[in-house]
Amino acid sequence: MTADECARWHPRRVWWTLILIALLGLAATGCRKTGAVYRPLPPSAPPAPGARTPVDGYAIATAAMALQGTPYRSGGMDPSGFDCSGLVQYVLGRMGIAWPRVVRDQWEAGRAINAGDIAPGDLVFFVTEGSDVSHVGISIGGDRFVHAPNARGVVRVDTLGSDYWSQRFAGARRVE
Repeated sequence: MTADECARWHPRRVWWTLILIALLGLAATGCRKTGAVYRPLPPSAPPAPGARTPVDGYAIATAAMALQGTPYRSGGMDPSGFDCSGLVQYVLGRMGIAWPRVVRDQWEAGRAINAGDIAPGDLVFFVTEGSDVSHVGISIGGDRFVHAPNARGVVRVDTLGSDYWSQRFAGARRVE
């Protein structure tokens, strides 16, 4: 840069520098001039006795998915082996939800929902023996569910739309 160019740009740089300093000074003091005083929010009220916190269906589905590959064990209700209702009771127990052990009681404990409203964490029920609900799984979203199918299997994901499960679908229940 030549001496003439420096002389020409120098006043502009000084001018913009002064404007920038003034704006920063105004911005820094602007909040103090409003008179606003910080007041913390009051603490939230504790839940009413007997009130339930909302159930996180995604957490239920995630916990069930983590158990894939666990062997089936008749009467099983821990990670050494599960039957279908033992899997459901175990997963819900890990979420702090006390839930019945037997498929029929689990069916009665949940709130009935339409098949089109099934969401992750909802329970899906099937009639695989006789005329009453006899199998349960946990929805993980879409038409997929996690369950402990039978003595020849492991905890796995299947689809409600498959020929086998769609013909035996009895309904769905929401855990609340």
